[in-house]
Formats: sequence, C-alpha cells, structure tokens
Amino acid sequence: MNRREFVCTATAALAGIPAVLAAAAGKYDLIVKGGRVIDPSRKLDAILDVAIAQGRIVAIKDNITAGAVETIDARGKLVVPGLIDIHTHAARVADGPAQCLADGVTGWIDAGSQGADRIGETIAIAKSAPQQCRVLINIGRAGILPEGDTMDLSRADVGAAREAIGRNRDMIAGVKARLSRDVAGANDFEVLRRAQEVASPFHLPVMIHMGQTVSPLPKLLALLKPGDVVTHMFAPPPNSIIDDTGHILPGVIAARRRGVRFDLGNGRTGHLRWDIAERVLQAGFLPDTFSTDWTPEGRTAQVIDFPNVMSKFLMLGMPIDQVIACATINASRVFPVFRDRGTLKVSATADVAILELREGSFEFVDNFGNNRTGRQRLFPSITVLAGKRVAARA
Repeated sequence: MNRREFVCTATAALAGIPAVLAAAAGKYDLIVKGGRVIDPSRKLDAILDVAIAQGRIVAIKDNITAGAVETIDARGKLVVPGLIDIHTHAARVADGPAQCLADGVTGWIDAGSQGADRIGETIAIAKSAPQQCRVLINIGRAGILPEGDTMDLSRADVGAAREAIGRNRDMIAGVKARLSRDVAGANDFEVLRRAQEVASPFHLPVMIHMGQTVSPLPKLLALLKPGDVVTHMFAPPPNSIIDDTGHILPGVIAARRRGVRFDLGNGRTGHLRWDIAERVLQAGFLPDTFSTDWTPEGRTAQVIDFPNVMSKFLMLGMPIDQVIACATINASRVFPVFRDRGTLKVSATADVAILELREGSFEFVDNFGNNRTGRQRLFPSITVLAGKRVAARA
C-alpha cells in the first residue's frame, strides 16, 4: 500500500466511526433486506441484509432485526456496490448524470466529450451531478467533431490542454485520445504522443479509443504507461487486439503486464462485435472494466443502460461475480476519485445498486447489427446513493 492509499484508507475508516457508533446504538437509517448480496471486493455472494447509517455501510449479516427509518425489500434481487462507469458522455446533457444514477451508476467519467475550448461545459455538468464523477479532456481542443477530432493536427494543442487542466485540476482526471481512422487519420501516433505530453506533468492517465486505426495497434500501445486505459477492446480489425488466428497480440499482453488497463466501451459504432468478443474471451483475456460509452442516443439503442451492457457478458459466458467486478471494484481502481467506492465493506460509503436478474429470452445486439439471444438480463431496480434512496428510472 502506498502513502496515498494508506491515507485514503485511514480517512475512510475514521469517517465511518460515527456511523458505526450509531449502529451500535441500534439506530439505522436504512436496511436493505433479504437480497442476494454480491460484493466481489469481499468475495461475498449470499442472502443477507445491509444496514446503513449516516451514509455508510454499518452491518452486513443475516436477518438484521433492529429498527430503521426506511426498509427496502430486496428479496429476489441482487444487491451490489454502486456501479462505476469509466467511459460515458454523461456530461453532454444536463440530465445525463441523473439518468445514469437511476440505472445504478453511482460514479462515472465523461471520456473526452470536450477539449480545451469548451471543457467548462462538461465540468459544469459534472460539478452539479449528484454522484461522484470526473471528466477527461479531449486532446482535440474542439472536442468530438463529426469530421474527426484531430484530423487537423493543429487541434491536438498541448499548450491549450495543459492550461485547461491547470485551471480545472480538481475535475479533470485524465486525457482522452480518439485514434480511429475517421477521427485522427494518419495523425494517430502523433496525437497519442501529444496526449502523453499533456498528461505527464500532471501525472494523469491517458485513455485511448482504439479500433480501425491507421497505425498498427502495437505501435500505439508502446506509448502507453501504467495506469493508462485502452477502451473499445473488442473492436474488430483492422488493428484488433487479436490476430487472424485468434491469439492475443504480444504487444497487448505486454501492455497489460506493465499496468495498462483494457476496457469494454460498448458504444454504438464500430466498437463491439460478437465474434471478436468471443475469441478474446476464449483466449482468456478478460476485460479489466466494463463501460457503456453512454450517450442519450445509446439509451434507446444497443447500450440502453449499464446493467444491459453487463448482461451481454453473462450471455457470452462470464460468471456473475466477474461481471459485477468489472463494473464495481475493478473500475474503482482506475481513477483516484473512486478509490473508496465499488465495495460494500463496513464503513464504506453506502452506494448500492439493487438489480433484477430476470430469466427468459433476451435479445442483444452488437455495433454491427448482429443479434444474439441470452437467457438472463439485468435490470436496474433501486439505487442508493450515500445511504439515501434516489428516484427510480422513469
């Protein structure tokens, strides 16, 4: 454990003392009763009650009988840590944070909706969000553009990005570089080099949007440092993370070994194809994290919500505990703002997602119009944020 992690852990423990004392006196604000509690951070999967006081988890055990101001009946449902979505565009629209929260997302990152010229717009929405969130600054100073963020290389403006981070260091958690052929073109390598030049003085991670790049993927991965994130990891060729024989590229394996993280980034265009996902999973290269690449448009097509995205990997054969880990404890380790989240341990902030796991026949679609049918699907039911029930999805 490094010094920062020790201080964060100690601070969280001290903050939880009043809540634990309240619990000892038999005073609970909220009890979530009878749900199947799945907390991968504790390797926990059992029917239990969760008691909350003063915004923190104070007890997890069978049949808590003490009184509470409010009780949630979670029988027949999953009770998991609040979901953390590290690749969204929730700060594009004013009601994006609330929509995500209703889906069980108690922490999110806006992954490069805006660059230096208009970063204040996404930061304003993030600051007003009810849940924990941060933004990544797009290395393209004009943000996401239909004609390509950095097709004009002059838009990858190191000075402008550094100045914007300096003014907003509390809210900017990293740098985003979109590197696809139709976004950066032949500039992809130089765009990534500049993104690292921006991130380096602030010790920030870089998230790259891979898939269909001009440069070979190993050439781009060589520029990534520990803590950086590769999103859209299931994008098909050209320049996928697997070769034509289904083997993971050596450069991909080397990147993971030195601490680069690999993220789903579902999205709607060019990022997820079933056959690639199957081959990658069969090769034993599991994602570190799941994310939605959430947009208002995705809410009605392909993405729908974070639990729906998670359900796709139940369909592909991942066990439920691994699926939940990718959306909770694993995601909490990517950005410091979430380091004390993604868990239901006693004294932790009481961010909880209550989900329904329904059995039946459910259709899922990838980014290329290919349909698959699964027998299980997760649905958002109730969200608890810092110990308080929030409005359900409309």
